[in-house]
Amino acid sequence: MGKKKDKSEKKTQHEAYGVTVLRAAHPEIRGLKRDHEPEIHGDKLWNSSYLIMDYLQHQGMPPESHVLEVGCGWGLLGIYCAKQFGAEVTGVDADPNVFPYLHAQAEANQVVIKTRKSRFESLRRGHLEGYDLMVGGDICFWDELIDPVYKLARRAVKAGVDQIIIADPGRPPFDTVCEMAVKKLGGEVIQWEVKSPTKAKGWLLIIGGLPTMTLA
Repeated sequence: MGKKKDKSEKKTQHEAYGVTVLRAAHPEIRGLKRDHEPEIHGDKLWNSSYLIMDYLQHQGMPPESHVLEVGCGWGLLGIYCAKQFGAEVTGVDADPNVFPYLHAQAEANQVVIKTRKSRFESLRRGHLEGYDLMVGGDICFWDELIDPVYKLARRAVKAGVDQIIIADPGRPPFDTVCEMAVKKLGGEVIQWEVKSPTKAKGWLLIIGGLPTMTLA
């Protein structure tokens, strides 16, 4: 009986970097899909979040950091920061229909994530002040997102955000943002790969650095 339960759990959830991840097949997620249908590609977990989690696992993060996850979707990346480093996290997305999924994932991990409905271009400098780290995975997938994503990163730098990390498998719009960020914002681009617990491969745009690297 126990073995059947284990197999069932593997189909509906898994563990990654100390975080419990509810899959799309999980009963709670399936129930949410009946009432909250995401409108802007927030219908699943995207692999670039794992790239940033793995990078932060190596880099570390000062305790009680303030983290902003932009284009958060189901909020896996922010949940990781809250659970592993005790960070205070705000998830931002233009689609409020993703927030019930985020809260379900957060509850499964016994953390609380604040949320804010906003488009990238609506996040002004004042909204970004006070954050130590801004992260975003798979947030630059259309050409029309190039300008908003780059300008958001530029405003974050001006607002005093210590570090910005954006991950992508290598789409052309992301490449364009990287070129501008490296030239004008002092960013660097590194290739990153994760083989376990989930395979993911892509690139990280990193601007700045956190003041003290302390592994949880």
